[in-house]
Amino acid sequence: MIQITLTRQKTSGQAVTGTMTFPLLNKEEPINVPSLENAAYLIPEGTYKVERTWSPKFKKFLPELIDVPDRSGIRIHRGTLPEHSKGCILLDMNGMAYINVLFNQLEVFKLDETVQLTITRA
Repeated sequence: MIQITLTRQKTSGQAVTGTMTFPLLNKEEPINVPSLENAAYLIPEGTYKVERTWSPKFKKFLPELIDVPDRSGIRIHRGTLPEHSKGCILLDMNGMAYINVLFNQLEVFKLDETVQLTITRA
């Protein structure tokens, strides 16, 4: 199992900032990237399965959180303002590049690994 963590750290107006941490297969140290969420649409803290699925809205494959209570289509995608999210977790361009590398590694090496995201507050 591959474990990703999102630690929510600070709320300022509508912006909830944090850090997402995840492993890459070719690195010993985990990758830490800044995250952003919209305070008005936060999903509950907890652990969620993550799968890369087709997004009709973005017209590309993106990581999707599975079985979020009373929600669907919650994704990890690029964004810079809380208004860019209605529950999704936003990463900058570098963060998205790293998370795409993680999912690409799983595909290329044909690893049947479950990816989980645990959301907590610092």
